[in-house]
Amino acid sequence: MISDLKNNYKNKYIMKSRIYLRALELDDYKVSIQWRNDDEISNLVGGPKYYVSSEREKEWVRNAIFDNSKIVLAICLKDSNKYIGNIMLQDIDYVNRSGHVPVLIGDKTEWNKGYATEARMLMLHYAFYHKGLERIVAYVLEDNISSLKMHEKCGYKVEGVLRRSVYKNGKFHNQVVLSILRDEFEEVYKAYCDKHAF
Repeated sequence: MISDLKNNYKNKYIMKSRIYLRALELDDYKVSIQWRNDDEISNLVGGPKYYVSSEREKEWVRNAIFDNSKIVLAICLKDSNKYIGNIMLQDIDYVNRSGHVPVLIGDKTEWNKGYATEARMLMLHYAFYHKGLERIVAYVLEDNISSLKMHEKCGYKVEGVLRRSVYKNGKFHNQVVLSILRDEFEEVYKAYCDKHAF
């Protein structure tokens, strides 16, 4: 009975989206290498800057394709099939039913259009309803205001701050820890589907 209600809930609300997620293809490295070496993008993510050759990026894509411990997908526009970013489901813990969903819109001409939010909603739906996870965590640099707003729009709640946890550009940065639980996502997803009909 409860299972049937859950299935009815999931089927009733269908997210309309301008993007789709697909498996990575090896030639995607020819696009993603440009994002990897972009200083503006590098400054928004955790971890220090490092230089990446096209061969190393190709190897990263190859490893992502065959690594069964995580799921790495390309974000593409429906109207043109343009590859604009990546999203991952990683650090999957099947005992505690948790994971991490980082997202990157690498094509800067597509920033501030809501695509990261759409991609995150699609991946959260997959993580909660297809992989059976219960909690998704996020770590966001404290000064990355747009990312913090996007996470909160998707229903994440702030849990705390990791003080001076990332060293980059010659100084230490705080990271905000956020998370979302499956029942919290159900309400956000319903509201998102009701509001957005692209």
